[in-house]
Amino acid sequence: MSGRGEAPPLAVTMGDPAGVGGEIALKAWLATRGDAAAPPFFLIDSPDRIAALARSVGIDVPVRSVAAAREASAVFRSALPVLAIDVPRPVVPGRPDRGNAASVVAAIDRAVALSVAGDAAGVVTNPIHKESLYAAGFRHPGHTEYLAELAGGVPVEMMLASPQLRVVPMTIHEPLREAIGHVTVEAVLGCVRRTAKALREDFGVVRPRIAVAGLNPHAGEGGTIGREEVEIIAPAIATLRAEGLDVAGPLPGDSMFHAEARAGYDAAVCMYHDQALIPIKTLDFHGAVNVTIGLPFVRTSPDHGTAFGIAGTGRADPASLIAAIALAAEIARRRADAAGN
Repeated sequence: MSGRGEAPPLAVTMGDPAGVGGEIALKAWLATRGDAAAPPFFLIDSPDRIAALARSVGIDVPVRSVAAAREASAVFRSALPVLAIDVPRPVVPGRPDRGNAASVVAAIDRAVALSVAGDAAGVVTNPIHKESLYAAGFRHPGHTEYLAELAGGVPVEMMLASPQLRVVPMTIHEPLREAIGHVTVEAVLGCVRRTAKALREDFGVVRPRIAVAGLNPHAGEGGTIGREEVEIIAPAIATLRAEGLDVAGPLPGDSMFHAEARAGYDAAVCMYHDQALIPIKTLDFHGAVNVTIGLPFVRTSPDHGTAFGIAGTGRADPASLIAAIALAAEIARRRADAAGN
């Protein structure tokens, strides 16, 4: 059991079992368990499946089943703690099976419940396969929207963070044609305010500097290539500045991500998914972390997918999961300190 005053361990979900989630969890444990400063974590999965996976890919990791989340801290330095959940269908690497979809969702539900109860310091989610979940009746565009519902329908944003760049796409898992219609003054105001709050409270940035991208090429060229910058984004920025926030923009999306430009802000708010994710995945594909800001519990995730093409081969890179675990622990410590715990 964790000692009195000691932070509880982090909950890592299984993700799609046919993907690389199990492998990168094994490798993350192997890379961090000898570091006394590394946060302990436990995996929500089938212990037998994870032990068999370790053998099949040649990773020497002892796996130990734990009956409760708080047992994981005492186990972590000697074995990978796994909180058991049933995986009913045989798992074939690279071949998702919708028969296991309920277990994928149940792992997320369990991690959130443990975090809300204080038995886990936060939630770190392994990648899911949305098509399999949709086929089994899942009705959410992705993790972010589902977690927001579990939290009671709170407004949230998806931040991608790395040492080089933090980005927040204002619209995320929707067709681009629909995303453009969701660029409104209210949406810009809410996204920037939530980003500033997260930078202060979760990242320790005392006075956040936020850059806001335009929607159109060259940020609209003064209204000659689209009117959204003039009629929506600039008025929202004026309101935010009047509130005392340090906000720049609207900026051309093609010139705000080089090194000199990045030095001028702490996070960039972008108008749509790819405008934000292309630059950060280009800069740091293996090390970037997905953070859901606005939730009452901590949630991070690797910034990559299930990687079915290499699942079961032993070639998966755990860097993003390791970074996600470290960032989740850092945010949890800040929140606990702020709460006086």
